Amino acid sequence: MNSLRVGCVKYLNARPLIRGWPGNVEFDHPSALCQRLTKGQLDVALVSSFEFLRNPIYRIVDDVSISSDGPVYSVVVAHRGAISEIEEIEIDPASETAVNLLRCLLGELGLTARLTGGVPGSAELPRARLIIGDQAIRFRQNHAGQFRFWDLGEQWKKLTGLPFVYALWLIRPEVSDAKSIAQRLRGLRDKNLADIPVILSDALADAADDKWAVTPEFLDRYYTEHLRFGFGTREKQGLQTFADLCAKHGMLPKRARGFSLL
Repeated sequence: MNSLRVGCVKYLNARPLIRGWPGNVEFDHPSALCQRLTKGQLDVALVSSFEFLRNPIYRIVDDVSISSDGPVYSVVVAHRGAISEIEEIEIDPASETAVNLLRCLLGELGLTARLTGGVPGSAELPRARLIIGDQAIRFRQNHAGQFRFWDLGEQWKKLTGLPFVYALWLIRPEVSDAKSIAQRLRGLRDKNLADIPVILSDALADAADDKWAVTPEFLDRYYTEHLRFGFGTREKQGLQTFADLCAKHGMLPKRARGFSLL
């Protein structure tokens, strides 16, 4: 296990799935991890679910994901004014899953906002911006009185009645002993979820080091109400529905898809 090249998103939402892994872990943004996994620079990575849909060569660790079954809190469009009147939404390129989820929602709801790249280093806040992960949590803390927040997990649940799967553990096809790795990752998740106070303590310590004012009450709600860490029947249905809508709206080719589960 120590020689395994493991990558993981560097957000609070991943802590219950990675804390206590015995080997080295390389932390990065979702898009960077997807690129490294594709190139074979990582063996296993917790990455955007869209990476599997786009390149289904990987094996999925069954029963583990980062999902929501309603509001997720940390994948939002921050906007001024009514969402139906927004003409442009500045996107966060760090997550292709969130960007494509936004495209699906806009298309299905008949909203016509254009998605645009942001201006690097710009201090000016746009009228609407897609924000994910810890950055979204910070933004909501700092600008709660200036913006409204369109939660993509909540909108997905209203549209489909299903959970949305943001991230999965993916294992490259050439990795040996993949079943054992998958079992270790499931066991790690189970151990961490059984001891949420330790996860909260670690998260609070890191936030304090980073001068970030999150509270134990917020983190407890985030881990136990907003996030889900399983990948069961309904999550699989949600992921399949996402794949179907991505194909409908031109983000994926139309083809039959199956999940290679471990």
